[in-house]
Amino acid sequence: MKSTNYKPRTVSVAPMMDWTDRHCRYFHRQITAHTWLYTEMVTTGALLHGDVARHLDFAETEHPLALQLGGSEPADLAKSAKLGEQWGYDEINLNCGCPSERVQRGAFGACLMAEPALVADCVKAMRDAVSVDVTVKHRIGINDVDSYAFMRDFVGQIADAGCHTFIVHARNAILKGLSPKENREIPPLNYDYAYRLKRDFPGLEIIVNGGVKTCAEIDLHLQHLDGVMIGREAYHNPYLMAEFDARYYADTSPVLSRIDVLQAMIPYMKTQLSLHGERGLKLSSITRHMLGLMAGLAGARAFRQILSDSKRLSGAGPELLLEAALRVKEFV
Repeated sequence: MKSTNYKPRTVSVAPMMDWTDRHCRYFHRQITAHTWLYTEMVTTGALLHGDVARHLDFAETEHPLALQLGGSEPADLAKSAKLGEQWGYDEINLNCGCPSERVQRGAFGACLMAEPALVADCVKAMRDAVSVDVTVKHRIGINDVDSYAFMRDFVGQIADAGCHTFIVHARNAILKGLSPKENREIPPLNYDYAYRLKRDFPGLEIIVNGGVKTCAEIDLHLQHLDGVMIGREAYHNPYLMAEFDARYYADTSPVLSRIDVLQAMIPYMKTQLSLHGERGLKLSSITRHMLGLMAGLAGARAFRQILSDSKRLSGAGPELLLEAALRVKEFV
């Protein structure tokens, strides 16, 4: 695998559909320099038959950055992985955890856990095509199959194909009867399966995902595992990540304040809006990812209301960020 100058995947932000687009990732990067970021899942069909630039373009400051692919055809995944490498991604991740019916109809996502030989073929094809890391994100089981042996054997077979890094979403995926949202909340978390996996495969990089909300929880998992991936908490309370660089990467650089983060986003927003023109990108496409920046502060609700008010946004420029910040008592 190609070596990088980036620090380990000690902490990362999960790929989240409709959320972790390039604007979200740029925003997150203003808060943490070293946390690994992931794209939304991009299907092989979208890359091989659609607008590649729309799906793969990103800002250099987003590194370290992983592309998550959805697909189940080894040749298509190999071509898509190669595109990802050519566009500069630092990792290619295969989605074996998404339970949505749309993904199931495409015969990929969580249902791939029932076909480890196929996943192994997919991983091998991608590894043969690229020099960056090829990783797999998966659940601990599917439907009523929740034995540790099922997940262990899945990981073992994929590891034999050359995969070194596994991101374990520590819940079962219920493929019928639960929505994707319910699949993130109803199946119980079982972190012990991830811990056991690391004990059984000490040479593999094992990262846990699911339900992590605090640095104390991250610290606990890191006593057993190589890394922790946070999901919705990173989106709803992004300034949690302001601690990450010093705490997990020994980076003593000054941390940007919340106001500094807003100031850093203004030139980015101006550039993006000018690139797309009046009929292209809307201000809300960027501000929607920033609503949680003031979480926990007095006035956070007013801040969210301003940045999600369609009437205010329609006639405003990026300076609306600072106007919204003045509604937070800490900054008045």
